[in-house]
Amino acid sequence: MLTVGIDLAAEAARTAVAWVDWSAGRARIIRLVAGADDDLIVEAMLGADKAGVDCPLGWPDKFVDFVCAHRAGDVRVPEGLVGRAWRRDLALRVTDQVVHEQTGLTPLSVSADRIGHATMRCAALLAELARRGRPVDRRGRGAVVEVYPAACLKRWGLPYRGYKRAANLTELGLLVDRLLEAAPWLDPGEYEPLCRASDDATDAVVSALAARASALGLVGAPTAEQEGTAATEGWIVLPTTSLDRLVTDA
Repeated sequence: MLTVGIDLAAEAARTAVAWVDWSAGRARIIRLVAGADDDLIVEAMLGADKAGVDCPLGWPDKFVDFVCAHRAGDVRVPEGLVGRAWRRDLALRVTDQVVHEQTGLTPLSVSADRIGHATMRCAALLAELARRGRPVDRRGRGAVVEVYPAACLKRWGLPYRGYKRAANLTELGLLVDRLLEAAPWLDPGEYEPLCRASDDATDAVVSALAARASALGLVGAPTAEQEGTAATEGWIVLPTTSLDRLVTDA
């Protein structure tokens, strides 16, 4: 099996893609690119058995409705709610709220934070996949799933904060150490130095591991009530098992 992890940013400079090959109880990083453009990302997705994208696959349905109502001049605030309370469902998707309930972490708001720029890029990439005959099921049932590296790391008992940006290379190195200790079956090969130098690259690798968990069915799924919303907003797949199951279930 080949899984791909994509740490998607608004521009290529902060985007990384990892290819991980799985066989015989082992996993090997066979390619890792920091500074990935759209063409490379699309080709990586098309060639993968499962691809995990660290980026929202959609916007909150209620936010979309709100923008449409605003355009028509007909915004209505829900009765009995004031301030942040009525804006919560505009800022956070259902899956974001589920992730918070289950992990204590809150994903960036696609409608009220800068990650919206990356999501615009992601929307164009998903459209290109559809044009090439591989439409994406935003609920995570197809070849592309939405992932959240910080939540995966926390679920796996690994450091999940404080390793971002050049000022925290020591912490990033410690995360790589812990990851390789927890997953001795993962061979980073020639790409270990890049993981230690780039948090984007490391997040791409974690995204590829999350894609493997999804491929094996070792992740949470939306409930029947959440299905319709997940189909439009997207759904973050959270691992439900330890790292070791990623190879023992091969």
